[in-house]
Amino acid sequence: MQLTFDAEVEAFRAEFAAFLDAHLPAEAEAFERPRSSSDVPGWARRWQRLLFDSGWLLPGNPPEFGGRNATLLQQYVYLEELSRRRIYQSFNPQGVGIVAASLLSFGTPEQKRRWAVPILRAEMTASLGMSEPGAGSDLASLKTRAVLDGDHFVVNGQKVWTSGAHHADVLLVFVRTDPEAPKHKGISALMIPTDTPGVVRRPFASIADHEDVDFNEVFFTDARVPAKNVVGELNGGWMVATGSLGHERSMLWLDYADMLHALTAEYAPSGAVARDRYATLVMDRFAMRLLGSITLSKAARGEEDVPAQSVLKLLGSEAMQRACEDALDAEGAAGLALRGVTAPFAPLNLDSHYGSWFDRYIRTFAATIAGGTSEIQRNIVAQRVLGLPRN
Repeated sequence: MQLTFDAEVEAFRAEFAAFLDAHLPAEAEAFERPRSSSDVPGWARRWQRLLFDSGWLLPGNPPEFGGRNATLLQQYVYLEELSRRRIYQSFNPQGVGIVAASLLSFGTPEQKRRWAVPILRAEMTASLGMSEPGAGSDLASLKTRAVLDGDHFVVNGQKVWTSGAHHADVLLVFVRTDPEAPKHKGISALMIPTDTPGVVRRPFASIADHEDVDFNEVFFTDARVPAKNVVGELNGGWMVATGSLGHERSMLWLDYADMLHALTAEYAPSGAVARDRYATLVMDRFAMRLLGSITLSKAARGEEDVPAQSVLKLLGSEAMQRACEDALDAEGAAGLALRGVTAPFAPLNLDSHYGSWFDRYIRTFAATIAGGTSEIQRNIVAQRVLGLPRN
């Protein structure tokens, strides 16, 4: 299957490509790497601001929010061009792609002015406070409490796996505001500045970290947060949460397909077994492209296919894991060797600048968890695609 576009969409692609040719930062300038997913170096802030001001940060947005009201297919070719060149839009992906997007979908005009625009312009960075020690995939089990006291909420509890929180200016935090309501209906979303008294951020390392860390525990002890910081309706946070995950998964399959394509260029199989695994990698890549293109064409017609997003997320994250495991196995001991650090623009989401095939492999486990675990995706596919009973 060859995906083609009309002249208007291709003209849009050509305009963006010309912009990139004219404005990409020099490699020498872009060599400084971020220390976490909410740490944006000065050059990257200038790059993101230029994209915003030029309408190329999130083209589907209106101009006042960094876009140009692009159609879905125009947004697709925009992402294709970024992927082809291995270019990041922002080094604060959850801030731009989830927090700001949620504010634009559910926030008040004042919240959009106060937080969404500064995040999109790289004037501040944001992280997402969802998971807790006892509430990961089952987000509705969260226990962090927010009790209304006059015109403020008093927040107590803990979040974990909060990427980049130690460098973030603000957090979008999901809290329980009505403990008597059914667990999906008593949740609210709060914007909490990280300098709020009672907020403590503790970064911790993972097996994938070398010099820098990204994960955090975040503790809230009698933290007073203005009630006007509620995003969306009070006790309507579940809708914000599902919208946030929807933003995170939007066209994620394109990233996976491009990562698989990059691996086919780097992974050199030797022997019958390795060649068979390589063939599976190539087929996975084409399957991702085909299924993703079908989902895209439905969306362009106004047909939302949420179960298909689960299929794509499951296929993409696990195909990446298998591919990196096979490549590591084929490399043998050499797969453990660190590689030279490259400029951040060089690898889009593939993170080859972190070192070895082993690094890449262990990072794929996060992809099978973030945005909805593989187990949860299988449940969705079983129930909503295959029509199987819950029990």
